[in-house]
Amino acid sequence: MTVKPLGDRVVIKNVEAEETTKSGLILTSAAKEKPQMAEIIAVGPGGNVDGKEITMQVKAGQKVIYSKYAGTEVKVDGEELIIVRQSDILAVVE
Repeated sequence: MTVKPLGDRVVIKNVEAEETTKSGLILTSAAKEKPQMAEIIAVGPGGNVDGKEITMQVKAGQKVIYSKYAGTEVKVDGEELIIVRQSDILAVVE
């Protein structure tokens, strides 16, 4: 099954967080923060959203940083995905 976002929505999948700190300490699951970096899986068409013309500036395959508590988490075929608005994406990582 595939998820096709509508309007200015973007489907993203979290990139695995680091298991150790830079100094080599191993992090437990309780000490880890919610990851904010993700890979874009699918992008909506944009268009007229809430009376404003939206042009999509991101594309599938890009790595992005998004707002910490943004989006709706969904599970599709055992895979955890997040659906966010394009405005919840803060930056593209190159």
